[in-house]
Amino acid sequence: MKTTKKLRNRKISFSPKQEQIAKAAFTIALVCATTVLMAQTGAGNGNGGINAAESQVRGYFDDGTKLVTTVGAVAGLVGAVKVYNKWNQGDPDTAKVAASWFGSCIFLVVVAQILRGFFL
Repeated sequence: MKTTKKLRNRKISFSPKQEQIAKAAFTIALVCATTVLMAQTGAGNGNGGINAAESQVRGYFDDGTKLVTTVGAVAGLVGAVKVYNKWNQGDPDTAKVAASWFGSCIFLVVVAQILRGFFL
């Protein structure tokens, strides 16, 4: 069996700070609800957003591949200087260092070209 308490008629009073907080919370909730409703009605099926994202990625992709190629060229120059220094010092592992530096440069350049071939 449930027992229920009868509530007396009481006047609830809030401080001005509590009223401000309540008004702010109500305003935030109203803005969030409006935003969600607008987003749902304006979204459509999403094709417009996907097409816009695709065009943006294609626009930046060419610059990105150029950047990767440039990084590969800079790494090649740094590697060439390091290999030259090791070669002049007579280090026995000059061939291993040269292979690792120039291999990484070639890898960066080839990856940039392969990605360009896949996505453009």
